[in-house]
Amino acid sequence: MTLAQDIKQFQDENLKRVPQEVLEQVFQSIKELDESDHPKGLKVGDTAPDFTLKNAVGENVHLYDELNKGPVILSFYRGEWCPYCNLEVRAYQQKINEITELGAQLFAISPEEPDYSLTLKEKHNLSFQVLSDIGNKVSENYKLTFQFPDYIKEVYKNVFQNDLGKRNNDESWTLPIPATYIIESNKKIVAGFANADYTKRMEPSEAIEALKKLK
Repeated sequence: MTLAQDIKQFQDENLKRVPQEVLEQVFQSIKELDESDHPKGLKVGDTAPDFTLKNAVGENVHLYDELNKGPVILSFYRGEWCPYCNLEVRAYQQKINEITELGAQLFAISPEEPDYSLTLKEKHNLSFQVLSDIGNKVSENYKLTFQFPDYIKEVYKNVFQNDLGKRNNDESWTLPIPATYIIESNKKIVAGFANADYTKRMEPSEAIEALKKLK
Protein backbone atom coordinates (compact mmCIF):
# COMPACT_ATOMS: atom_id res chain seq x y z
CA MET A 1 0.00 0.00 0.00
CA THR A 2 1.05 3.58 -0.60
CA LEU A 3 1.21 6.12 2.21
CA ALA A 4 -1.88 7.83 0.77
CA GLN A 5 -3.75 4.51 0.91
CA ASP A 6 -2.66 3.96 4.51
CA ILE A 7 -3.96 7.42 5.40
CA LYS A 8 -7.26 6.80 3.63
CA GLN A 9 -7.71 3.51 5.49
CA PHE A 10 -6.96 5.19 8.81
CA GLN A 11 -9.52 7.91 8.09
CA ASP A 12 -12.19 5.42 7.05
CA GLU A 13 -11.69 3.45 10.26
CA ASN A 14 -11.28 6.30 12.76
CA LEU A 15 -12.79 9.62 11.72
CA LYS A 16 -16.32 8.34 12.28
CA ARG A 17 -15.47 8.16 15.98
CA VAL A 18 -14.81 11.90 16.16
CA PRO A 19 -17.86 14.16 16.76
CA GLN A 20 -18.93 15.91 13.57
CA GLU A 21 -18.67 19.39 15.10
CA VAL A 22 -15.06 18.67 16.11
CA LEU A 23 -14.17 17.49 12.62
CA GLU A 24 -15.72 20.63 11.17
CA GLN A 25 -13.58 22.80 13.43
CA VAL A 26 -10.42 20.90 12.55
CA PHE A 27 -11.07 21.04 8.80
CA GLN A 28 -11.99 24.72 9.09
CA SER A 29 -8.63 25.43 10.72
CA ILE A 30 -6.83 23.61 7.89
CA LYS A 31 -8.75 25.66 5.32
CA GLU A 32 -7.98 28.92 7.12
CA LEU A 33 -4.29 28.08 7.32
CA ASP A 34 -4.14 27.10 3.65
CA GLU A 35 -5.81 30.34 2.59
CA SER A 36 -3.74 32.54 4.89
CA ASP A 37 -0.46 34.24 4.04
CA HIS A 38 1.53 32.02 6.38
CA PRO A 39 4.92 30.80 5.06
CA LYS A 40 4.52 27.85 2.71
CA GLY A 41 8.01 26.41 3.08
CA LEU A 42 11.24 26.68 1.14
CA LYS A 43 11.26 25.99 -2.59
CA VAL A 44 13.25 23.79 -4.95
CA GLY A 45 16.53 25.54 -5.66
CA ASP A 46 16.73 27.22 -2.26
CA THR A 47 19.75 26.59 -0.05
CA ALA A 48 18.82 24.46 2.96
CA PRO A 49 19.59 26.34 6.19
CA ASP A 50 22.14 24.66 8.41
CA PHE A 51 21.25 23.48 11.90
CA THR A 52 22.45 21.47 14.87
CA LEU A 53 19.77 19.45 16.70
CA LYS A 54 19.80 16.71 19.28
CA ASN A 55 18.71 13.20 18.33
CA ALA A 56 16.66 10.80 20.44
CA VAL A 57 19.62 9.97 22.71
CA GLY A 58 20.82 13.56 23.10
CA GLU A 59 23.61 13.56 20.52
CA ASN A 60 24.12 16.59 18.27
CA VAL A 61 23.41 16.20 14.56
CA HIS A 62 24.84 18.91 12.29
CA LEU A 63 23.12 19.08 8.88
CA TYR A 64 26.05 20.33 6.82
CA ASP A 65 28.33 17.68 8.30
CA GLU A 66 25.82 15.02 7.26
CA LEU A 67 25.53 16.51 3.76
CA ASN A 68 29.26 15.95 3.35
CA LYS A 69 28.41 12.24 3.45
CA GLY A 70 25.68 12.41 0.81
CA PRO A 71 22.12 13.62 0.17
CA VAL A 72 19.67 14.06 3.05
CA ILE A 73 15.91 13.70 3.31
CA LEU A 74 14.42 16.00 5.95
CA SER A 75 10.93 15.17 7.16
CA PHE A 76 9.27 17.75 9.40
CA TYR A 77 6.44 16.17 11.38
CA ARG A 78 4.05 17.39 14.09
CA GLY A 79 4.81 14.92 16.82
CA GLU A 80 4.66 11.36 18.12
CA TRP A 81 1.01 12.00 19.09
CA CYS A 82 -0.07 12.59 15.45
CA PRO A 83 -1.41 9.42 13.76
CA TYR A 84 -0.68 10.77 10.29
CA CYS A 85 2.94 11.38 11.28
CA ASN A 86 3.17 7.86 12.65
CA LEU A 87 1.91 6.49 9.34
CA GLU A 88 4.46 8.61 7.50
CA VAL A 89 7.51 7.56 9.53
CA ARG A 90 6.43 3.93 9.27
CA ALA A 91 6.13 4.23 5.49
CA TYR A 92 9.62 5.74 5.23
CA GLN A 93 11.04 3.04 7.49
CA GLN A 94 9.72 0.44 5.06
CA LYS A 95 11.76 2.14 2.31
CA ILE A 96 14.84 2.99 4.34
CA ASN A 97 17.03 0.34 2.68
CA GLU A 98 16.35 1.84 -0.74
CA ILE A 99 17.18 5.28 0.63
CA THR A 100 20.49 4.22 2.16
CA GLU A 101 21.44 2.22 -0.94
CA LEU A 102 21.24 5.50 -2.83
CA GLY A 103 23.78 6.98 -0.42
CA ALA A 104 21.26 9.15 1.42
CA GLN A 105 20.19 9.62 5.03
CA LEU A 106 16.77 10.43 6.46
CA PHE A 107 16.18 12.70 9.45
CA ALA A 108 12.74 13.28 10.96
CA ILE A 109 12.29 16.55 12.87
CA SER A 110 9.61 17.62 15.35
CA PRO A 111 9.32 20.19 18.16
CA GLU A 112 9.08 17.45 20.77
CA GLU A 113 11.56 16.75 23.55
CA PRO A 114 14.12 13.94 22.94
CA ASP A 115 12.14 11.59 25.23
CA TYR A 116 9.19 11.69 22.82
CA SER A 117 11.55 11.30 19.87
CA LEU A 118 12.90 8.17 21.54
CA THR A 119 9.35 6.91 22.05
CA LEU A 120 8.61 7.36 18.35
CA LYS A 121 11.88 5.69 17.35
CA GLU A 122 11.26 2.69 19.60
CA LYS A 123 7.56 2.37 18.78
CA HIS A 124 8.23 1.99 15.06
CA ASN A 125 11.70 0.41 15.34
CA LEU A 126 13.12 3.24 13.26
CA SER A 127 16.63 2.92 11.85
CA PHE A 128 16.83 6.61 10.92
CA GLN A 129 17.40 9.49 13.31
CA VAL A 130 14.65 11.52 14.96
CA LEU A 131 15.63 15.08 15.91
CA SER A 132 14.19 17.57 18.40
CA ASP A 133 13.57 21.12 17.21
CA ILE A 134 12.54 22.64 20.55
CA GLY A 135 10.75 25.94 19.98
CA ASN A 136 10.52 25.30 16.21
CA LYS A 137 13.63 27.36 15.48
CA VAL A 138 14.67 25.16 12.54
CA SER A 139 11.17 24.87 11.10
CA GLU A 140 10.98 28.68 11.30
CA ASN A 141 14.13 28.92 9.14
CA TYR A 142 12.52 26.50 6.68
CA LYS A 143 9.42 28.75 6.61
CA LEU A 144 7.09 26.07 7.96
CA THR A 145 5.99 27.33 11.39
CA PHE A 146 2.40 28.30 12.11
CA GLN A 147 0.43 29.09 15.27
CA PHE A 148 -2.71 27.28 16.38
CA PRO A 149 -5.88 29.39 16.47
CA ASP A 150 -7.40 29.63 19.94
CA TYR A 151 -10.45 27.50 19.11
CA ILE A 152 -8.24 24.62 17.97
CA LYS A 153 -6.12 24.89 21.11
CA GLU A 154 -9.30 24.21 23.07
CA VAL A 155 -10.19 21.23 20.86
CA TYR A 156 -6.77 19.70 21.36
CA LYS A 157 -6.77 20.26 25.12
CA ASN A 158 -10.37 19.40 25.94
CA VAL A 159 -11.39 16.88 23.25
CA PHE A 160 -8.12 15.20 22.26
CA GLN A 161 -6.58 15.57 25.75
CA ASN A 162 -3.39 16.84 24.14
CA ASP A 163 -1.93 20.00 25.64
CA LEU A 164 0.85 20.79 23.18
CA GLY A 165 2.02 23.74 25.26
CA LYS A 166 2.96 21.36 28.07
CA ARG A 167 3.99 18.48 25.84
CA ASN A 168 6.46 20.58 23.83
CA ASN A 169 7.47 22.73 26.81
CA ASP A 170 6.52 25.70 24.64
CA GLU A 171 3.41 27.77 25.30
CA SER A 172 3.53 29.38 21.87
CA TRP A 173 1.44 26.52 20.43
CA THR A 174 3.38 26.54 17.18
CA LEU A 175 4.02 23.57 14.93
CA PRO A 176 5.62 22.98 11.54
CA ILE A 177 3.32 22.24 8.65
CA PRO A 178 4.36 18.72 7.59
CA ALA A 179 7.06 18.91 4.95
CA THR A 180 9.68 16.76 3.26
CA TYR A 181 12.81 18.06 1.53
CA ILE A 182 15.43 16.22 -0.49
CA ILE A 183 18.73 18.07 -0.16
CA GLU A 184 21.74 17.48 -2.38
CA SER A 185 25.28 17.48 -1.01
CA ASN A 186 25.73 21.02 -2.38
CA LYS A 187 23.07 22.12 0.16
CA LYS A 188 20.45 22.81 -2.53
CA ILE A 189 16.87 21.57 -2.21
CA VAL A 190 16.15 19.40 -5.26
CA ALA A 191 12.62 18.28 -4.34
CA GLY A 192 10.14 19.20 -1.67
CA PHE A 193 6.60 18.94 -0.40
CA ALA A 194 4.87 21.11 2.20
CA ASN A 195 1.12 21.29 2.78
CA ALA A 196 -1.03 23.02 5.37
CA ASP A 197 -3.29 19.96 5.20
CA TYR A 198 -1.49 17.61 7.56
CA THR A 199 -3.26 14.59 6.03
CA LYS A 200 -1.22 15.08 2.84
CA ARG A 201 2.38 13.82 2.75
CA MET A 202 5.12 13.11 0.20
CA GLU A 203 5.17 9.48 -0.80
CA PRO A 204 8.47 7.71 -0.01
CA SER A 205 8.56 6.58 -3.63
CA GLU A 206 8.66 10.25 -4.73
CA ALA A 207 11.58 10.96 -2.44
CA ILE A 208 13.40 7.91 -3.78
CA GLU A 209 12.83 9.02 -7.39
CA ALA A 210 14.32 12.42 -6.54
CA LEU A 211 17.38 10.70 -5.07
CA LYS A 212 17.80 8.54 -8.16
CA LYS A 213 17.99 11.66 -10.33
CA LEU A 214 21.06 12.76 -8.38
CA LYS A 215 23.01 9.72 -9.54
